[in-house]
Amino acid sequence: MPDTSQTTLSLYTLAVEMADRVSARRGTANQFYLTLETFILGVPATFGWIDQGSATSSASVSGFAAVGILVGIVWWLQLRSYRHLNRAKFRVILDLEREMLPVALFEREWEHLKHSSRQGWRGRYVELGWVEAWVPWTFVLVNLGLIINETL
Repeated sequence: MPDTSQTTLSLYTLAVEMADRVSARRGTANQFYLTLETFILGVPATFGWIDQGSATSSASVSGFAAVGILVGIVWWLQLRSYRHLNRAKFRVILDLEREMLPVALFEREWEHLKHSSRQGWRGRYVELGWVEAWVPWTFVLVNLGLIINETL
């Protein structure tokens, strides 16, 4: 019969590794979408389509901007999915720490972050998931602004 503490430690290690892999995939997805959005915004600027006033350039800019809006929304949805997946993984990790391990490292880390956030604005911890969720919406707003600019 296997040692229960060794099995628990192995499962804990696997859970932490899998959570780290999800975070790495999230980072790779962010790089992909950032590159795509930069390309979508860069093409009209590169070819001088912005503010030319012709129907063709306006349609091209609006088309690229519409695609940029859709990409931004898909990006945000994917980030939300990753955030939910990571949240579930860390709940399992925290449960394992509380119930079966002598030290709850991740729980202590969160306690320290919460404590530091009470020390004023400069010490405030802002979750990365909250910050990165604004990036796709920024691109959505920029692309929407391009469409509005081209239709006026």
